[in-house]
Amino acid sequence: MQSDDEQEIISRCRKGDIEAFEVLVKAYQGKMFNIAFRITGDADDAAEVVQDAFVSAHRNLKKFEQRSRFSTWLCAITVNAARNRLSQVRSRKAHEAYSLDDPPSQDCGRGSREHASGEPSVLVQLTRKEQQEKIQECLNMLETEFREVIVLRDVQGFAYDEIGTMLGLAAGTVKSRLFRARESVKTCLKQRLGDM
Repeated sequence: MQSDDEQEIISRCRKGDIEAFEVLVKAYQGKMFNIAFRITGDADDAAEVVQDAFVSAHRNLKKFEQRSRFSTWLCAITVNAARNRLSQVRSRKAHEAYSLDDPPSQDCGRGSREHASGEPSVLVQLTRKEQQEKIQECLNMLETEFREVIVLRDVQGFAYDEIGTMLGLAAGTVKSRLFRARESVKTCLKQRLGDM
């Protein structure tokens, strides 16, 4: 979205125009979901994070000073919401009891019929899916502060200064965390992809 158009839309949102805010949601929901999913590692959690982020953005739009781009501000809100969600999930898991008597997941054994298409073969798709799952597993193993940086830089392509603004960090700290995150993921992938 171009900055002039975006500024006009934000101006309309500040005046209470709900349809204008819907334009912002449609423009950014996919990107925010991707960030949230990569940080949380769970689609349901990511969906809740994105919803919370947009609600928070809507409530605080009058506080948005436009010193940075709207997308940068929204990403910061999304990252914070994802960070909070991770803390909630970890806390809940630490306090939950598991039973060996619980029934297995209902997803087991469901099959679907594949039809010929112009898409890559099932084997290629399966290999890609397995690789993506291994990458996400390695991302999930990172501490949150490292996961956030690698997702924002390597998955979303934000500049170092934008990431610094979102996370409240100096550019040098962003680069340092990114280096450590990449090294950890590289080591993890060597171990996991060697099993394939």
